[in-house]
Amino acid sequence: MVRKASRGVRKYKLKHKPRKRTHHQPRPTRTIMTRSQANISGSFFDRLPAEVFDMILEKLSVMELSVFSMVSKDITRYIVDHISTLAWKNKRIIQNFHNFTCIEQRCTVGHYRDLGLLFKRCTLLLPTKDRLKFIFCRLSEIPCFLFGQCLEPDCIGFDCYGVFLQALIAGWDELECHRVFNFLCDLTNLMPKIDAVITGKPGVRCYQKLQLRLFCRRVLLDPWLNQPDCQFWLMQLLKPWPMVSQAQLLFMLYGPLLPEGTLGLQDLVERGLPRSALWDLARAILMLFGQLEVKSQTTYPLLTILEELFVVPQPWHVESVARLLVLCGSKLCYSVLASKAINGQLPEICRLIVFIILVCEKDGYHMSWAVKLVQQICKVFSTAPERFSFIHHLENMFAEVTREFFESSVTGNPLENRETFQTLCILLDSSARFHTKFLHMFLIQG
Repeated sequence: MVRKASRGVRKYKLKHKPRKRTHHQPRPTRTIMTRSQANISGSFFDRLPAEVFDMILEKLSVMELSVFSMVSKDITRYIVDHISTLAWKNKRIIQNFHNFTCIEQRCTVGHYRDLGLLFKRCTLLLPTKDRLKFIFCRLSEIPCFLFGQCLEPDCIGFDCYGVFLQALIAGWDELECHRVFNFLCDLTNLMPKIDAVITGKPGVRCYQKLQLRLFCRRVLLDPWLNQPDCQFWLMQLLKPWPMVSQAQLLFMLYGPLLPEGTLGLQDLVERGLPRSALWDLARAILMLFGQLEVKSQTTYPLLTILEELFVVPQPWHVESVARLLVLCGSKLCYSVLASKAINGQLPEICRLIVFIILVCEKDGYHMSWAVKLVQQICKVFSTAPERFSFIHHLENMFAEVTREFFESSVTGNPLENRETFQTLCILLDSSARFHTKFLHMFLIQG
């Protein structure tokens, strides 16, 4: 007997319905397109109206424009056209460089650094000559970038010009930098101006000398933080001239300045200048000396330049010469004194050493440095009688210089007498310290 299914239970049958065959569309694959492929198909900015794209570019800062210019060649071309307009030039290329606060000065200098980077990136594919023409034709009409056009003492035009140039050519090879230097010389008529100044009589063309100093220092030399870069530009300025003129140019660029902005020629002759007044000149000499060492060249040209420098415009006060040599360090100081020793200039060496010892005492250098220097000079002399003659001359020179200071302190102006007497006391102290170290050295050796 078949049992009937209860009313509450439903019967289910598993039916396999045939699936409809459908043709699936393949999923789109992502492909990486090169710039050239993208340019063929047309970029987003190609589809924008020119007026709208100009409005976008107008909203970007100088730094943002320089970054945007690296997207593609088409974008670079658009940006070059945009920054070539008179409206953009009037808005972005600042031409007022006077009466700024410190914060405003930093902002303006930073703005010109960004401009240099923008022009560098926009002209990346052009030959060097075309790049320079395109760039500097936009700056050549700024009065504060030109010689003799700005008389304001607080003008920062040359500072902005310098950081612009530094940002523009940073990373360029030496051949391209040579082309830049030649281009700037032609643009500014630099070499004839230098020739007119260094061949003129001392004390004349003071304003032209100051203008040349400011332009060369602030535009070509000081913006470079790396010493090799500064060495390159300094050598380009000095190389065309004979050694006498190189010494005059070096003094014009780095010599001490008086508070009113003129070169302190007379002070160098009449008295010993302080360390701060001679530091820039010492730094420039060290740059030249360092380049000669790197290239393994002889130091004779530099020593000749120094000999000429010490008589610009007249023979310097011995204390100024001694202080400059101390600032230049042991190697260069020894090279100068050893050269004089070889040439038989014994009295001059001894007088210079006495003032070097005086400078060490005045400026707080260790007296052992001067003792080692004298010991090295002794080794220049090949025989014992020559060494004894050197020491004998040195001791006599101590007595002579001491006598000169004493005689000067008891005659003449009371104020000058007081300073001279103070120097005499310092000289006596320095002599005592030097001879203590000197004798101690011999006792140790014995």
